[in-house]
Amino acid sequence: MVPFTIFCGECEQCQRGNYSVCERSNRNRALADKAFGHGGAGLFGYSHLTGGYAGGQAEFVRVPFADTTHIKVPSTLTDEQVLFLGDIFPTGWQAAVQCDIQPTDTVVVWGAGPVGQFCVRSAVLLGAKQVVVIDNVPERLSMAEAGGAIAINFDNESVLSRLKDLTNGKGPEKCIDAVGLEAHATRSLDSMYDRVKQAMMLESDRAHVLREMIYVCRPAGVLSIPGVYGGLVDKIPVGALMNKGLTVRTGQTHVNRWTDDLLRRIEEGQIDPSFVITHTVGLDQGPEMYKTFRDKQDGCVKVILKP
Repeated sequence: MVPFTIFCGECEQCQRGNYSVCERSNRNRALADKAFGHGGAGLFGYSHLTGGYAGGQAEFVRVPFADTTHIKVPSTLTDEQVLFLGDIFPTGWQAAVQCDIQPTDTVVVWGAGPVGQFCVRSAVLLGAKQVVVIDNVPERLSMAEAGGAIAINFDNESVLSRLKDLTNGKGPEKCIDAVGLEAHATRSLDSMYDRVKQAMMLESDRAHVLREMIYVCRPAGVLSIPGVYGGLVDKIPVGALMNKGLTVRTGQTHVNRWTDDLLRRIEEGQIDPSFVITHTVGLDQGPEMYKTFRDKQDGCVKVILKP
């Protein structure tokens, strides 16, 4: 199994287990340094700022630092059971671990896509009192409910009111943004504001979820952000963030930090990651299925491609 993070295993960050900020694997490090101050690791299938490496959806893939990045999996498990160790399962798991979940916690996950699904199941495995998921796609919400979550469809009810009811007016202790820069909420003023500024190239990302999390989170709570942001946003309520004493944890996933534990949990039957698969097609159908996933058609949550 090959993770999406490319790391050397030898630099100072790798020695600390911070694989997604490896100091050697990003061949465009100078560009990333200009954009972010200090760049991170090379990543498969991301932008030129993370090395410009092609993705893994092909018959053959070139893997830099192959001796360190590979994850050995037992032959007793199916490909479908171990496939998501390369990205979305560790991503959801890291997002939940960053929350420091306690048995009394309410954990809320914004976004019930593939990563959000693993955030939900990870929070359940880590012992949260209740897990809530927010989305507007019925198939995604049903899948999250099957994993132990309480579902909120933001098209049908007020997120703020429902979260107050579920937490006795105190707000959730832990909030996870599994949406990122492409938030699709359309009814809120801040979403309309973001779309206008984005169209005018005055802002790159839509941060509706991030703003909402800061607002609803209980004071002294934790915001965990596995959702990807790429550039600049404004109108972030920093005053609320600071005065409420919120902790923010984010980052690309340090995949190999978690895989030994997650592989053990799969082998022990604590979780079967293949639950998220809704479509299995050949590689030649990839472009068609990208459109299906993008347009949220045919109950599509996760596609696997078989060369």
